[in-house]
Amino acid sequence: MCLLILAANRDESYHRPSKLADFWGDNNDILSGLDMEEGKAGGTWLGISTRGKLGALTNYLQPRQEPYARGRGELVTHFLTSDMDSLSYLKKVSTEGHLYNGFNLIAADLSTAKGDVVCYYGNRGEPEPIVLTPGTYGLSNALLETPWRKLCFGKQLFMEVVEQSEALPKDTLVTHLLDVLNNEEAQLPDPAIEDQGQEYVQPILSKYAAVCVRCATYGTRTNTIILVDADGHVTFTERSMLDKDTSYWETNTYEFTLQS
Repeated sequence: MCLLILAANRDESYHRPSKLADFWGDNNDILSGLDMEEGKAGGTWLGISTRGKLGALTNYLQPRQEPYARGRGELVTHFLTSDMDSLSYLKKVSTEGHLYNGFNLIAADLSTAKGDVVCYYGNRGEPEPIVLTPGTYGLSNALLETPWRKLCFGKQLFMEVVEQSEALPKDTLVTHLLDVLNNEEAQLPDPAIEDQGQEYVQPILSKYAAVCVRCATYGTRTNTIILVDADGHVTFTERSMLDKDTSYWETNTYEFTLQS
């Protein structure tokens, strides 16, 4: 039985350099992809450590970006490499949130002994982070649980798969979740996306309003599934686009047991 099921897409420019997920760090205890963009190298959008720290980031859709803001990917990297617990870390981040363009950050401490703690902070929302109660949550490029139509649609598909999860072999569960992440059906009209994205999102609205974004030079280029069971066994599956080619993908799976 899975105690944590996470399914996430990374939408990014196809040309932005990055490394596929692998273990890194001094003790090889952190697993994530890495951003290799000049000036932002070393940041990540999603990662987990063998110590049970999990961090995940999405950008907040905003029409204009501050070009000199700090790189948001460092927020996940700093958490994964720190000794701070998730809530303390997000409280620290909340005092520095103005230094970044819009973001959402999930930080979690996964522990078979103490129980899991999952926290959330968005720098375009409430000033303090919150601890999430057990349940199912959806996060896109607005604040947590903002009911964009594509988010509600994807969450519905996700929950249909999760309801069958105990009866499914793990490989089949992962395959079904990847199908959810790669759904390209535009969920329109959606005034909420148009209002938040304004003129920036208009040219790509019909593509952006799908769970899987597929534009000419920008879109979904990484799918990640993380499963954690009651024994602390982690299955991390990443499906990544290679060579900027939307028809060329590689899937890798890592498995390990949490040390906590």
